[in-house]
Amino acid sequence: MSYLEYTVKSVPTGLRKILFLNWPLTLLLASVCGIGFLMLYSVAGGSFSPWAEPQMKRFGLGLVLMMAVALMPIWFWRNLSGVAYGVSFLLLIAVPLIGVTRNGSQRWLDLGPLELQPSELMKITLVMFLAAYYDWLPANKVSRPFWVLLPVVIILVPTVLVLQQPDLGTSILLLAAGAGLMFLAGVHWAYFAAVITAGVGTVAAVLMSRGSEWQLLNDYQYRRIDTFLDPAADPLGAGYHITQSKIALGSGGWTGRGYMQGTQSRLNFLPEKHTDFIFTTLAEEFGFVGAFSLLGLYALIIIFCVITAIRNKDRFSSLLTLGIALNFFLFFAVNMSMVMGLAPVVGVPLPLVSYGGSAMLVLLLAFGLVQSAHIHRPR
Repeated sequence: MSYLEYTVKSVPTGLRKILFLNWPLTLLLASVCGIGFLMLYSVAGGSFSPWAEPQMKRFGLGLVLMMAVALMPIWFWRNLSGVAYGVSFLLLIAVPLIGVTRNGSQRWLDLGPLELQPSELMKITLVMFLAAYYDWLPANKVSRPFWVLLPVVIILVPTVLVLQQPDLGTSILLLAAGAGLMFLAGVHWAYFAAVITAGVGTVAAVLMSRGSEWQLLNDYQYRRIDTFLDPAADPLGAGYHITQSKIALGSGGWTGRGYMQGTQSRLNFLPEKHTDFIFTTLAEEFGFVGAFSLLGLYALIIIFCVITAIRNKDRFSSLLTLGIALNFFLFFAVNMSMVMGLAPVVGVPLPLVSYGGSAMLVLLLAFGLVQSAHIHRPR
């Protein structure tokens, strides 16, 4: 035994677990959150209220929760995955009954000091439950029809509930994350080919149903599709958001206008500048360099998660880490595509940067699971 191994083994267990944390990943998460604080301070006109200060407090709470989750053994979270999914499902059912309505959408539960968005929690508990399912299921049954049908039901039921809130963006993320984890678990590619074919048919049905008695989407969601296809057709109406977003993105140039010098956000041309469209504020003030730097931090977070998953010999831990990494990637990829006009506006915030309590706390809890898998991996 080397001196270093002897030193580590002589440290109390709790402290030893802290030493085994993936500290580069923790620093990357803190760096992204720090960028969020700077941008929220900027869009408020150089004030910590009303957005930056609450977000910093949530980060402090989320960091504590992440450490607490990380120190618990990974087998504890595997055994708890079914309960976590069930609780999230019950909370989703409670939303249409007692949920808070904002801007025509009923997505939140008022828990006193915190308004919880159960769909955010479902993103993580769904990944937990599917990882536990494929950890339990023998490899030779992964692609058999009955055992493929079960996770499809597990994915579709909460997705339908979220779609009814209505929240198209989160519904898409749930479907994509669930399908991605099934693929990573080894489900045969033919199932995905069939789903893609059915998806093309569904898109056609959605477009054909417009204006009929069996219309599948809300009118505002169809307007978002129209805006995506031709934002210039209504630049002061439905196309206003994306038009102003593109102006902000283009005006930033290579190095940006300077911190707190973005005209689009400071003159309130840019809507939802503290939530869904905060990336455009960053790009306007710090230019291509700033936007690419944030994207680089996101990429490093994904890389660290993938490396942790590859090195982990425990199937549940590996699938859980990859599922959370995939979820995180979809989160920022959809948001950036949306504000750049590459995808319809579906109301997905920028992870760890946009203002929002539920999203930040749930993401930090998710990375606590990644840390738990890293700390407690077979050595």
